Amino acid sequence: MTQANPPGRKPRARDLGLPFSGRTGAHNAITDVEGVAVGFTTILEDSPRPGCKRPLRTGVTAILPHASSPTPIPVYAGVHRFNGNGEMTGTHWIEDGGSFIGPVVISNTHAIGMAHHATVKWMLERYASTYDTDDFLWIMPVIAETYDGVLNDINALAVSEADVRAALDSAAGGPVREGNCGGGTGMITYGFKGGTGTASRIVDYDGTAYTIGTLVQANHGQRDWLTIRGVPVGEHLRDGTPQSQMQERGSIIVIIATDLPLAPHQLQRLARRAAIGIGRNGTPGGNNSGDIFLAFSTANARPMLHRAPSRFGIEILNDERLDPAYLAVVDSVEEAVVNAMLAAEDAGGTPYDRFLIKALPHPPLMELMRRYGRVA
Repeated sequence: MTQANPPGRKPRARDLGLPFSGRTGAHNAITDVEGVAVGFTTILEDSPRPGCKRPLRTGVTAILPHASSPTPIPVYAGVHRFNGNGEMTGTHWIEDGGSFIGPVVISNTHAIGMAHHATVKWMLERYASTYDTDDFLWIMPVIAETYDGVLNDINALAVSEADVRAALDSAAGGPVREGNCGGGTGMITYGFKGGTGTASRIVDYDGTAYTIGTLVQANHGQRDWLTIRGVPVGEHLRDGTPQSQMQERGSIIVIIATDLPLAPHQLQRLARRAAIGIGRNGTPGGNNSGDIFLAFSTANARPMLHRAPSRFGIEILNDERLDPAYLAVVDSVEEAVVNAMLAAEDAGGTPYDRFLIKALPHPPLMELMRRYGRVA
């Protein structure tokens, strides 16, 4: 269970001087949105457990809106399915009802059931004063997945209830760990080691600063597609190894948080723009990829509907003013994917593995950036 990257963490995109546009929040992370917290459980082993064929490299990522609230607070939300070869629970009701209640949890494909079960139990205990009543309430958390079966013994079903609860309990604000951590531990991006990445942007409306933060679990793309700031990095860094020639077999989950006062239809439109953000790095949304995006707003906090009055008002941004928010989503998603790759460490390569998946090497990347005039 980890939060901030350790002191020796690898440089992020802006540390290297990569020319990403826009003004970031204090941590350039989803936690720059006030009240949003992130927690991880990381399972990272180099040899198989008894009865397993391969090492375990997996985990859980938990994102909590209104993390410090002693009672559950609904958040307006919108979802978008760019390519549907994946899963995110609760989305039917988000599309109909426009909101969700509770955490967002991301893990591997075969951990969906355990993550859902454990999150429901955690909410029953965390919000006992709300759910231990005669109000006939139900719990429908948002659980999402990407496939880590290349580097992880996914069929071992290693993620436990305790792992999910530990991620939820460890959620905190501040810097967010990236790369091989949480649900991103075993993920691969454009044939390089991928995983968890985050970024944020500040947008200004009528003199008030608002934050848009994104977190990705990046497990998508194939090597020759990879583009960073317009440079065809993947074409130059194909090395003839099997992993550099893999067909896409992964997915990407994008979570967008904001404190902008937005209605559900506007949040759905924000979620849709994540497709442009991941597209900037080269993916066309491959057939085998589950590219699923969720946007939520912490503004307009209100009680749960069964305790709300028959009529209530909300504040929303004028649709005509949404363009800066759209650009902030696109920019921050693009950067979050690159941050995930730059933070990642090599994985695999043991006698028990099929592949060694190497991290994106910084020096060759920066040489390409200089060759194409992106950095001095």
